[in-house]
Amino acid sequence: MTTVIVERVTKKFIQDDGDAGAVAVAVDDVSLKIYPGETLALLGPSGCGKTTLLRLIAGLETPDSGTVLYDNIPLDEIPHEERGVGMVFQEDALMPHWVSRLNIDFFLRLRKREGELPERLLRISEITGIDIDHLLDRFPDQLSGGERQRVSIARALARDLEILLCDEPFASLDTSYRSKARLELKRLLSEFSVTTIYVTHDQLEAMALADRIAVMNEGKIEQIGTYRQLYETPQGIVVATFIGVPTINLFQGQAIGGKWHGENFGGYPIRHDLPSNSPITMGIRSEHIHLAIDGVPGVVDEVTKFFSERYQLVDVHLGGEEWSLQLPLDVTVHHGDTIYSAIDPAGLLYFDPATGVRIG
Repeated sequence: MTTVIVERVTKKFIQDDGDAGAVAVAVDDVSLKIYPGETLALLGPSGCGKTTLLRLIAGLETPDSGTVLYDNIPLDEIPHEERGVGMVFQEDALMPHWVSRLNIDFFLRLRKREGELPERLLRISEITGIDIDHLLDRFPDQLSGGERQRVSIARALARDLEILLCDEPFASLDTSYRSKARLELKRLLSEFSVTTIYVTHDQLEAMALADRIAVMNEGKIEQIGTYRQLYETPQGIVVATFIGVPTINLFQGQAIGGKWHGENFGGYPIRHDLPSNSPITMGIRSEHIHLAIDGVPGVVDEVTKFFSERYQLVDVHLGGEEWSLQLPLDVTVHHGDTIYSAIDPAGLLYFDPATGVRIG
C-alpha cells in the first residue's frame, strides 16, 4: 500500500470563454496526505477542482508548481509501469471491441500472467456476493451501466494495485443501483486494502465509502476530516453549508455584550472578546430547533415528511428570515400555520460573514 503526498500543488488552465489569455486556477496550492490503505473522498460541487486534483495525483496532468509523491518519491521519477495505479471513471472507458474478459485481464496478458485471472475474479465475486462470470464473454454494449462499472472495477483490481483512483464512477447510475454499487465497492476496498482516492459531489456517497473527506471549493481544500467532524465542527461556512441534509440554517446578527442578537432570535452566549456590534453569522442545524410555547413565531411555508428517518422537515418564515426545523411525524402541522420555535444553544455555530471562518 502506498502513501500519497501532495505538496503545495497548483494547476492553471487557459480559459476557453473568449477572454484571450484569461487563466483559471483549477487547483490552488493544495497539500494533503493520504495514508496507506485509506479511502479519502474529494468532495465538492462541480468545478471545484476535485477531478483536476485526482488527475494530478494520477499523473495524467502535470502541476504548474508543487509535487506529488508516492512513498516520498516524486511521481515523475517513477516509471508508469511501476506506479501500481488503477482508475475507474464515470464513463467506464472499456475497449468496445473487446469482451469483458479481455478488458479485465489486459494488464495480466501484457505480463503473460493470464492464468491468475480466474482466481482474482473468484475472490472479487466472493467479496461482493456477485458472480460476474456471466459477464465475461459480453461486449461493453451488451452490458447495463451497472454491469460495465462492475467490469471496470474488476479490471482495476485485477492488476498489481497499490492506488485506486475513482472519478464519480456511479454518477450515471440510477438511484436504485447506486446504493448497491457503493456497498459492493466498500466490501472490495475493505478486503483489498489499497490506498483509494474517490471523487464525488454526493456527500452520502463520501460518507458511505471514505475514512476521511476533503471538502474542496474554488480549487482549495476547505477542511479534511471524518463526516462527523465536518458536520459537527466545520471550520468555515463553506463546509457548514455543504455538509448536512437538510442545509444548515443561517441567521445574520451582531455580537453585543457577549451575546448574539439577530432579527428574530437572540440572547445566545458568544465570545466576550468580540467588538460590540460586530456582524456575526449564526448557524444552527434543523435538529437543534424545537417547538416551544414561548418561542419565536413563524409561518409554515412547507412540510416535507421523511418517513424512513422518522421526522418531518418544516420550513417557516418571519419577517425577512427563513428557517427549518425537524418535528416528529406525529405532530400535526400544515401550510399557513403559525408555530413557535426555540433554539438549543448547544448546537450553535458562529462565523465571520466577511471571511466565512468559524469564530466559535
